[in-house]
Amino acid sequence: MRALNVPAAGEQPQLSDVPTPVPTEGTVLIRVKAAGLNPIDNAVAAGMLAHWGLPYQYPTVIGRDAAGVVEAVGEGVDHVKVGDEVLGHVLLAPPISAGTLAEYALLPAAAVTKKPAGLDFTTAAALPLAGASAVQVIDAIHPQPGQTVLVNGASGGVGSFVVQLLAARGVKVVATGKARDTARLKDLGATQVVDHTAGPVADQVRALYPDGVDALINLHGMDPSAVPLGAVRQGGKVSGVAAVPDEATLSAAGLTGGSVMAMPVREVLAPLAEQAAAGKLQVVVSDVLPLERAAEGLGRLATGGAGGKLVVTL
Repeated sequence: MRALNVPAAGEQPQLSDVPTPVPTEGTVLIRVKAAGLNPIDNAVAAGMLAHWGLPYQYPTVIGRDAAGVVEAVGEGVDHVKVGDEVLGHVLLAPPISAGTLAEYALLPAAAVTKKPAGLDFTTAAALPLAGASAVQVIDAIHPQPGQTVLVNGASGGVGSFVVQLLAARGVKVVATGKARDTARLKDLGATQVVDHTAGPVADQVRALYPDGVDALINLHGMDPSAVPLGAVRQGGKVSGVAAVPDEATLSAAGLTGGSVMAMPVREVLAPLAEQAAAGKLQVVVSDVLPLERAAEGLGRLATGGAGGKLVVTL
């Protein structure tokens, strides 16, 4: 099958033929119709997960999210069958090898759910990791109606879901982005949009909310010291899927929280897919690329030039 893969450690991703995976116990083989791109795909391609203690097996196919049609199921799988239209995710587990930027993908059954009829494959493929990240990063701060939450890095794929899901809970959302993102973020439910290029985010937020916001969700950057903790009131909460300061740093600032590792299992994905199919959750797909241009899409993610979800179709 054709797949975007890293043939061996240290090599660049290339589009070439690799063996089609065979279902094993607890897995689902799908014929991929669309695959969503995520920043972690670049980390996988660069071999970075080895530093987290996750060994690689080559060739390593890139991509974690997909939507498609069930081709075969392994033993013990009974919630989907051959011919079902599904969406799902390749969970992080050793060895790092399976991926979704391919004609066929092998997914753990725990992270596969049926695709609602009202959801097209492209939209469905944009949901898993970004949607699950949004749900779980919000759950970590337990927001209440009427509270104010700063979403730092709101203009990307995860951010678009976080803004909508918070607004649906009756939360005031202060979203960071660039000036060009203002109308889109407000359309998604943001109360205010702070231009992070116009000055320190914490200072701008404090000008709007002198007592500070109730919580911060950080979706941008790899430097914990750059997270705008100063925007949050004493006793506030912090979560994120990007850099988050350690517990000691948060405690010194009078805050609680930590980083979140998203788990796009089917119990999380199914409700998101239903909301998207019903029009209650807008899935912002900024561009759709063919498999031949998947590497280009990864490059755009690496430079922060996506502004929404990128999806590869097959």
